[in-house]
Formats: sequence, C-alpha cells, structure tokens
Amino acid sequence: MRGLPLSAWAYVCGTVAAAVALLATSSYTRLDHHVLAVLVILFIALDSAPAKLSVERARVSMSYAAGLASVVLLGSAGAAIVGASAIITGQRLRSPVKRLFNGAQFALCGYASGTAYSTLGGLAHQPGQPHWVEYALRPFLGALVTYVVVNLLLAGGVLLLSKQAPLWGLLWASGHLAAGILGYGLIGLLIAGLWPTLGPGALVLVLLPLFIARWAFAQTRAQQQAHEATLAALCQAVETKDYYTRGHSERVSRGSVMIAEEIGMARPRVEAIRYAGMLHDVGKLGVPTKVLQKDGKLTEEEFAAIQLHPMRGLQIVKEIGFLDEALAGIMHHHEKMNGRGYPMGLAGDEIPEFARIISVADAFDSMTSTRSYRPARPIEDAVAELRNCAGSHFDPQIVTAFLQALRTHGWQLPDPIAPPDDDVAEITRQDHDDPSAPIAVTGESGDPAER
Repeated sequence: MRGLPLSAWAYVCGTVAAAVALLATSSYTRLDHHVLAVLVILFIALDSAPAKLSVERARVSMSYAAGLASVVLLGSAGAAIVGASAIITGQRLRSPVKRLFNGAQFALCGYASGTAYSTLGGLAHQPGQPHWVEYALRPFLGALVTYVVVNLLLAGGVLLLSKQAPLWGLLWASGHLAAGILGYGLIGLLIAGLWPTLGPGALVLVLLPLFIARWAFAQTRAQQQAHEATLAALCQAVETKDYYTRGHSERVSRGSVMIAEEIGMARPRVEAIRYAGMLHDVGKLGVPTKVLQKDGKLTEEEFAAIQLHPMRGLQIVKEIGFLDEALAGIMHHHEKMNGRGYPMGLAGDEIPEFARIISVADAFDSMTSTRSYRPARPIEDAVAELRNCAGSHFDPQIVTAFLQALRTHGWQLPDPIAPPDDDVAEITRQDHDDPSAPIAVTGESGDPAER
C-alpha cells in the first residue's frame, strides 16, 4: 500500500470512516454475544488461510462462510462486527493500512448483506422451525449476491485508484473471485441451518468441506504453476542455442499480450497468446545448431531447415492440451500478409490472428535487441520499420494496435549482453525474425540471394 496516490488514500479513508460510523450508530441490544464470539474466531481463522486462485496474486478468503452465517444468526449489526474482525487476520504480510481497509470493507459488506436478508423477509433460524431452509433460501441468496457485489466494488475501487491493476485485469479476476465467494458463502447457510441444533459443533461438520475446497483451489494453482515451469524450461532450452536470444521468448510473449489487450481480446485468449508467444520459437530445438549459428550465407537446404522450425514447434507442443489456439500462432508466425512467408505461404486473413500478432511482437523485439552482428536498433527505427512493412509483412491493424499499446505501456528493452568467452560455442550471425536484415541464401548457381 506504499506510494498510494491521493485519490486512493481518500478512498481508503472514506471507506474506513463509513464503517466506523456504521458500527458506532448500530444497535446491539439483541446481539447474542456467545454466537458473536464463536463466529469472530471462525472468521479470523478462515481469513488467515485464504485459497490461492489460478489468477496471479489472487486469493479468496474462506471467511465468507462465517460472514454469511453471521448475517442469518446475528443480523446486520452483528455481521458488521464479524466483518470488522478482518483487522486481526493472521496473514502476516498484510500492512496495517490494508488490514484496516479490509476490516472496514468487510464490515460494510456484512451490514449491506444483512440489510438485504431482512428486507427480503429472511428470519433467524429457531430450533424446531420446519422448512426453514426453504423459506430462507431466497433471502439468503439475495444477501449473498449483495455481499459479493459490495466486496468486489470496494476492493476493485482501491485497486483501480492505486493503479495496481488495469480494468480488464480486475474484471477477469473478479469472475474467479466471485465464484469462490459464492461457493464459500453458500456454506454460511449450512452453518446457520445447523447452529440451532448443534451449536458450535456445526463448525466441525462445516470446516472439513471448507478445507477440502481450499485444497482443490491449491491444486488448481499448483497445476498452473507446473504448466508455467514446463513452458519456461522449453524456452530456456531454445535460448541455449543462441546466447544473444536470452529473454526473447518472454518479451515476445509480453508484446503479444499488449496487442491482444489493445484489440480487446477475451481474457482466455489473452492467456493462450501469452503461451504462444513464449513458445513461438520452440521448433528451433529441431533445427541443427550449426545451421542456427552459421557464420555466412545459408544453402537452400539449410534455409529449408530454418523454414521448417514452426512445423517442428507444432510437433513438439501439440500434445500439450492447454495450449489450444496457441498452436496456430506457433505454426504460422512467419507467414507474411503478401503470401511470401513460411511454412505454408498463407496470405492476408488466411493467417491466424494469433500468428499475425506474434509476428509483429517477434520482429519488434528482434530489432530492438542486440545481436552478434549489430547493436540494438532504437525504438524509433523499429517503429518505422514496422510501419514500412505493414501490409506486406504485417497486418496493418495489428501494427497500429501494437504502436498504440507501445505509447500507453512503453517497452522494457533487454539489458546489454556482454560477448561470450572464447570457449563458448559460435553465435548466430543472421536473424530470421528481423525484417530489416533478410537472411542471405546461396542459390543453386552459387549466387547469393536474400530471403
């Protein structure tokens, strides 16, 4: 929370002030202090062990179960107190300001959802009351939706104002968070339904499925991390063939995502193109190192081996199920709009959208990176080359989108690379990704040509 802009600080202070005012003016005459104490302890315990989601840095608190149970068992004021206990979370890395804001926004969520529950006719469950769940379900669902909406709006507001996340990222993460909140929140109805009969013993029956749900979330996240590690290993294997291409795959991935977001691509496809950018050159693993590192003109056979690397890339990763549309980007990222690319000579709209995006990011990073045969070109020169090749090599709309994203987000240039020691293998003298430096190929007659 360090370095928050003034607008974000005002938002945090306003949220805390609203929660304090609400807690100070509420009536607690009918509050069951025994139930309140148990639910506060439960809320703090569950909030201290959030479940990780597949979205980077996103977690969902299991405390929503206790928060929603308090709506039914304690009413609006009691739910606000339970929510405010988030200040005492066991998550040690949370700063005091973040703890205070979380306590305030959970208090507001609890009060708003409690108000929705009573407005929709919800009543506290009494022992022996028949068909309580049937009558309470509609009000409870209203309270649950209110809790989710208020929580996401309050948390999303501070993230937007502090510029910690873009709007598209918040919308994507909100979908995942909402699913978790709804799931944990519904468990609150189970706690409330069992409480009149079992009292605190209801928690024993509830905590087991809660922690099973947390374990399931953790498994999903671990699987995604395994995917990331697999892709990183493949990228590292490719880059060991050429000292000067270190970090190239990661930068192409980042550039491809910039374009995809600029043109409004749906989030699942943005994730897919991120993978495609990382793996676009994986087919180089199937090209002889002596061809990639050749110092001089290539023969027709050697150039043919270079042209086959997108197809070899497809063969290497086609069995990785989560890549989906990324495979088309890997296969066709060297096609050109004029039909003179490879491996299939596709033209115009025949070229998959993923491939058209990756080709622009690929070329730009190649031009702005140091190579063995030349220093990195200035960004302005690379931009001019993209514009010059728009329509022949690259899709003009993709180039326009990339340049707009470049103006918005900038571009992080790679660190200067020191030449390797003499005992390091030869390094590439030509770059098939650079549109301003065509590969020199010796034809059948022995005369040089450029491709």
